[in-house]
Amino acid sequence: MSDWKSLEVFGLAKEDKQAWLLDELNRLTLHHQASCQPYANLLAGQGQQAGVAESLDAVPLVAARLFKMLRLSSTQPEDVFKTLTSSGTTSQVKSQIVLDRDTAALQSKVLVSLLSSFTGKARRPMLIIDHDGLTSNREGFSARGAGVQGLSFFGRDHTYALNADMTPNWQAIDDFIAKYSSEPVLIFGFTFMVWQHFIQPLKASGRIDQLSQALMFHSGGWKKLQDRAVSNDTFKTTVRQVLGKDVAIHNFYGMVEQIGSVFVECEQGHLHAPSYADVIIRDQETLEVKKIGKSGLIQVLSFIPKSYPGHSILTEDLGRLLGEDDCPCGRKGRYFEVLGRLPKTEVRGCSDVF
Repeated sequence: MSDWKSLEVFGLAKEDKQAWLLDELNRLTLHHQASCQPYANLLAGQGQQAGVAESLDAVPLVAARLFKMLRLSSTQPEDVFKTLTSSGTTSQVKSQIVLDRDTAALQSKVLVSLLSSFTGKARRPMLIIDHDGLTSNREGFSARGAGVQGLSFFGRDHTYALNADMTPNWQAIDDFIAKYSSEPVLIFGFTFMVWQHFIQPLKASGRIDQLSQALMFHSGGWKKLQDRAVSNDTFKTTVRQVLGKDVAIHNFYGMVEQIGSVFVECEQGHLHAPSYADVIIRDQETLEVKKIGKSGLIQVLSFIPKSYPGHSILTEDLGRLLGEDDCPCGRKGRYFEVLGRLPKTEVRGCSDVF
């Protein structure tokens, strides 16, 4: 069971998953210790012996904030294919994530495998709630650009719904609706931008119930909506009122530090860890592992990051583990919810860059 492609996306039960993922993570820890001196120094400073963790919660972790302070790379400068940056305001220090070609390719393949379990294999006409200049820099771009590029694999006839100033491109939107209103389509955007720059203008203009067969993925930017008292349920209800009552809507949780490992919301409203990634909830003061139902800091684990030591990251997000292997949707693995940001830290959602 060494090849990730042989795994069912949400098909591994607890013991099998932990055995496979632990082996992969221990291998990565050894690799990064040998290839990234700052990471080796971090392990030495913590008194940890790399590559011998006996459980997932014992795998050495890196605080997400460290990527803002150091350029952590386990690849040679000449092998750097692309550098991703986290979103944020111009006054904030941004994370830099170094990718070589192999890691970038693996990210894309895993993302395709994961999300196609929701979309099916057929590529749908795709409406992107952003502007078409977002991914023009091929050497490196923001989390927003990386998200758009990653999701674009699932679509065809890609249409950008916004102008560069974030106003609706009505010509593009109307042409897309006229062409595909009776077909299954894919819509992707960052949550606040979908709400503010697409759904609200559509509603105000009277363009209602014209994309009833849409499947929508959205992510990030919840802080701005929460400030406006827009909950996840309100978001879904309003989107279906505007686009059509049968629209499938899936939020997902992810970050630039682990692009490719995303946690998608199921039909029950739960975020799921796939077979090749996992989540742990830790006490924000002691870092002790929290049990199901208890809130704390979210730690994310992934077998993907080989060009930088991002396989075990302690985020600045608060969450709560809801269960494991027993979600009513039928998917195995841990499922959880995100409760918000750790107080007194920078807010950096993918859409907050706008």
